[in-house]
Amino acid sequence: MKIHWWPVAALALLSACSSVPLEESTPGSASGAAVSVEQPLTVPPLSALPETPARPLQGRYTAVSWDSVPGWGNDDLTHVWKGLLNDCRGLMRPVSGSLALPARAAPRAWQPVCQAALQSGLGPEAGGPAVRRFLQDQLRPWRLDDGAGQAAAGTATGYYEPLIRASRTRTGAYQWPLYAAPDDLLTIDLGSVYPELAGKRVRGKLDGRRVVPYDTRAQITSDPARQPAAIVWADDPVEAFFLQIQGSGRAVLPDGGVLRLAYADHNGRPYASIGQWLARQGEMPLAQTSMQNIKAWARSHPDRVPELLNVNPAMVFFREEAITDPELGPRGAYGVPLLPQRAIAVDPAFVPLGTPVFLETGPQGGAAPLRRLVFAQDTGAAIKGAARADFYWGTGDEAGARAGRMKQASRMWLLWPARAGAPSAR
Repeated sequence: MKIHWWPVAALALLSACSSVPLEESTPGSASGAAVSVEQPLTVPPLSALPETPARPLQGRYTAVSWDSVPGWGNDDLTHVWKGLLNDCRGLMRPVSGSLALPARAAPRAWQPVCQAALQSGLGPEAGGPAVRRFLQDQLRPWRLDDGAGQAAAGTATGYYEPLIRASRTRTGAYQWPLYAAPDDLLTIDLGSVYPELAGKRVRGKLDGRRVVPYDTRAQITSDPARQPAAIVWADDPVEAFFLQIQGSGRAVLPDGGVLRLAYADHNGRPYASIGQWLARQGEMPLAQTSMQNIKAWARSHPDRVPELLNVNPAMVFFREEAITDPELGPRGAYGVPLLPQRAIAVDPAFVPLGTPVFLETGPQGGAAPLRRLVFAQDTGAAIKGAARADFYWGTGDEAGARAGRMKQASRMWLLWPARAGAPSAR
């Protein structure tokens, strides 16, 4: 899940999104252990993937021909094979059956497809006609519909992985900590006690024999005794803040080394918009509270930056993660590293995690519509509804700029094993 992980287009106003203390499952927990993409793909026999009860989906799906999917023949399928192999690594994990986890694509339905991919002889960098033939032979498109049986209309926004400058030690300009998860942070799974709250949890800490809300951002930053261990120290407080909002990022160290700050946890406090606060203070109109304008205001008012950031009581904690493939982004809620411009966050009530999706959006900044195959590998607190997507653009400022401009109408076609019937979830 993107606690994130707020869509960057929403950050342009920084006003609409808010998490709640009673929350859904978190990044990396959606499917159990993280997927290793360094090891060769292995596909277990069907007997090792026992049937589990189907999970209900809210979507309606209509089988269509490949010719009716707009733009399918124009997608060059760059990196799609690499994405499919990584997706199979996630698909081939057994399902726990826990209702506390988001719905996943049914592993047994996908086993023949992943087995065929393994035996195809195609390498990770394969593309073009061979990949298209494989997909058209093995999969079938299903249009995601609304309640009236028409193509569901949603909204596509974008997100990215920020890149900041940081040091492992507090020195010079590096004064702004990004913390590891604190030892006293408690996570309480309410679904284990109340089945109707499956997937919901609260965070807090012990105060004597009572569980109380965990400390706010202001409480953590103002009292050294409350502060967890810092993984790195950033050179810019606002850049560090936006990395927290996205939920993960990369830090460039003074020696040129790069590490990933992966989402570990958060303090359970609701998100509050610093953009709305700036507008209420009369510092800028709400419509102008973009990331760029907020950063500019902070540079002009360095003495007020702590006041600005402490408006938001929420705080994200991180874990350090090595970068073995610079091309890949952080792990999404499915446990699979995100492939830039080939991964999306979805509402798993309509699109089970692990499903390849053909996404169509409106024109991008006056250019042509975006029409391409992507993989549903992430979720988000603000990503709700049929055909709602958050498109992962990649790492760094250019990806952030493209994500910030993205807010268009969207439609989806789920690409499902041709011999498995309609899309289903476990």
